[in-house]
Amino acid sequence: MRYVVGYQPDDRGADAVRLAVAIARTQGTGLDLVYVLPSDAPYLSETALGTRIGSGEEMISRAREEALALVPHDVPAEFKVRTAESFAEGLIEAAGEVQALLVVVGAASNGLFKRATIGSVANALLHASPVPVALAPRGYQRTEPVTRLTAFIGERPGAQAARDIAINAARRRKLPLRLVSIVALDVKDPGDTGEPLHQAHLHANSVLAEAATRIPEHQATVQVAHGRTIEEAIDSLDWEEGEIAMIGSSRLAQRNRLFLGSTANKVLRALPVPLVVVPRDHQGGLEGLRTS
Repeated sequence: MRYVVGYQPDDRGADAVRLAVAIARTQGTGLDLVYVLPSDAPYLSETALGTRIGSGEEMISRAREEALALVPHDVPAEFKVRTAESFAEGLIEAAGEVQALLVVVGAASNGLFKRATIGSVANALLHASPVPVALAPRGYQRTEPVTRLTAFIGERPGAQAARDIAINAARRRKLPLRLVSIVALDVKDPGDTGEPLHQAHLHANSVLAEAATRIPEHQATVQVAHGRTIEEAIDSLDWEEGEIAMIGSSRLAQRNRLFLGSTANKVLRALPVPLVVVPRDHQGGLEGLRTS
């Protein structure tokens, strides 16, 4: 089992590698550090075996050295170069070839420190990837194993897949699991906030009861976070340094494909921890967090 890591020789690539190391250490899997070159990149010559030698061999060699230097000795890793029409296309093809269970990329370089914004690569992946995508916040440094999982438990289609993966991962790795329901209150009518909160608590408790049938009751907790906006609700939560959050794709996503909806997009921009986005109706599970 492998994770595919979208590597570029910049801060964004380093963020992705560090996050991938943290998740890989949680269960002992290996990494494919994938460096994608444009399919129209020029080549200088061809070896006797037919292998094309690119004009950027020195650049590739330097990228390989820098990428592998980011990976600790206890995590198996390979550096791979491939050509594709786009960086996202190359990562998806690489994931399909090795049946990777996760694609890891860094946030856009112009985002706030320790926050994620969606760059062109992440945006393309979130519209097309058939496997979960992990987004590393800008400036992510932690490489130790994951300490807690948080799953957002909305009632819309797509939430169930992320919830199931989080429950299974927590059970297999004996990780604490926090189930979070987010409520953005209508500030135009402050007197009408009671019913949305009541419904959110009912839903959250029903999800907790379901989770308790699959993992020890003390292992899972539930929390309703509310505020005037999604961002304010996220800010009201406490976050561990070694935590990872999970959320499902939009209901508009094609089956087994990702699409980040408006709520998930707001969650992503407010989160101080990595976010794993799970394809709608995804059945594979994030097996990369399972026990061997």
